[in-house]
Amino acid sequence: MDKMLNGVFKDKNVLVTGHTGFKGSWLTTWLNELEANVIGYALDPYREKDNFVVTNLSSKITDIRGDVRDFDKLLSVFEEYKPEIVFHLAAQPLVRLSYEEPRETYETNVMGTVNLLETCKQVDSVRVVVNVTSDKCYENKEMIWGYRENDSMGGYDPYSSSKGCAELVTSAYRRSFFNPQDLDEHGVALASVRAGNVIGGGDWAKDRLMTDCITALQAGKKIKIRSPQAIRPWQHVLEPLSGYLLLASKLYKEPKKYIGGWNFGPEESSIVNVGELVEKLIDCWGSGKWLDTSSNDEPHEAKLLKLDISKARYYLNWSPRLDIDKTIKLVVDWYKEDNISYGFNVQQIKEYINK
Repeated sequence: MDKMLNGVFKDKNVLVTGHTGFKGSWLTTWLNELEANVIGYALDPYREKDNFVVTNLSSKITDIRGDVRDFDKLLSVFEEYKPEIVFHLAAQPLVRLSYEEPRETYETNVMGTVNLLETCKQVDSVRVVVNVTSDKCYENKEMIWGYRENDSMGGYDPYSSSKGCAELVTSAYRRSFFNPQDLDEHGVALASVRAGNVIGGGDWAKDRLMTDCITALQAGKKIKIRSPQAIRPWQHVLEPLSGYLLLASKLYKEPKKYIGGWNFGPEESSIVNVGELVEKLIDCWGSGKWLDTSSNDEPHEAKLLKLDISKARYYLNWSPRLDIDKTIKLVVDWYKEDNISYGFNVQQIKEYINK
């Protein structure tokens, strides 16, 4: 599993914020299999059936409860465990919730990022920082072509805006404190990553499409879809995580060459609308129906969003391994498995690597 990463993570202290979340738990599992010493810093998982809980991941890593808004605690963890590599995933990750809790969204996603970067500035063990933001960080004009890393930041809703702000914060810290020209002095290689709409096993967050779909399918009810024509860059969670790990390994070896922002998204053929995705999911599941519940009273959500992944393809030699059908099969396999375990997730990671 470590061939493409050149053994970079083996025996190194790697800190992951948001490790109890959907993406964070899968990343933590992968890092653990790469024999990293993983330190997780996050709030409690959302539900008892979340991926982090059902795989008993807490028993395999250093599992710390903490809020990224708590600078003093975050700093104390860094000072105690002295991580060399940091993945920052802790966030308020939901668009619709950001309309209800805008202040918490900005505090977590913007000031949480400031706290994380300030901590990395003060602790001299850190060598690589990968800040995970979102494809929604871009000023989305709903164009038919994908956004590139040098396109403008923006965001209509508080969540998207907060991720655009987090990117601006990252850029400011990279220029002001972690400038590549002064790498010999500060020693920190800082990058940000923007992924598409990730799906996969163990995501039970409220208002997520896959959560709504699987909940309805398991209950034998119709899936309620609020924006069937909305187009998104769908990808399995392991796709962007492979990119994050590859980028971090390269930042560790050749820091100046890979500093900056990076997109990780699917091939064009996997950028489909919600209705088509749900139809494919139902077909793979073997039963089910869906219902269009679109309403003019719903809060604004973008109808079209695409990413251009040319930079990662060219400079990292990274490209997606799964098409939309293989992605959905991995998702369905997870939710239909009766005995989810850490080993089952490792098997899915191995299956992905061997594609």
